Amino acid sequence: MRDVILIFVLLLCAPLAPRAYSGASAPQAAHVVDRIVARIEDDIILQSQVRELGAFQLLIEGRAESDDKLLEELIQQWMVETEATASHFPQPAQSEVDRELARIVGQFGTLEKYAARLNELGLSAAQVRQLLTRQIYDERYVDYKFRPSVQVEASDIDAYYKKELVPELAKKNQPAPAPATVEEQIREVLIQRGISDLTAKWLDDTKSRLKIEIESAGAKP
Repeated sequence: MRDVILIFVLLLCAPLAPRAYSGASAPQAAHVVDRIVARIEDDIILQSQVRELGAFQLLIEGRAESDDKLLEELIQQWMVETEATASHFPQPAQSEVDRELARIVGQFGTLEKYAARLNELGLSAAQVRQLLTRQIYDERYVDYKFRPSVQVEASDIDAYYKKELVPELAKKNQPAPAPATVEEQIREVLIQRGISDLTAKWLDDTKSRLKIEIESAGAKP
């Protein structure tokens, strides 16, 4: 589940305006101006969401994707969350979000440095928590949906060990561990690959059935 436009609108001020996809940040005031970047069925995605996701990626990964890829990721999130919500898939426990948030904060050394970085990126602590919760939710749902369908054979594990792990370690001048000691780790890597492949196919199939409009020819999902 590992990706913008020129029509300006007042954020959800018109009474009959399509509802914004729930990933959008709440408008700070009535005069705030935003722009629609995409329409999915009866929902819209806003430019502010693209900026917010890019800032979140900078916080977590140190780099952000292009606006086109960020928009594509928001569309994919919409598809995942629409199905997950319809199936009443549970939200992650707050304790799980707390642990992951603590890990992120810990990477900055101190709360002061973390807060300073949020300020640089224009993110609030509440936004980060919301985005992190959504990330965990989406990852959990696709894992729940596709993990049972992924089959990993002993021959797959052996092939990964010989053709990928050992050569990669050799490049780093590191000794290869005994196959039995890394079997479960390799199995999980291959399961995650399978989940990613099945998710990509499902997203493509689902997207082909949706009404999606991009508000500028320069931003295609």
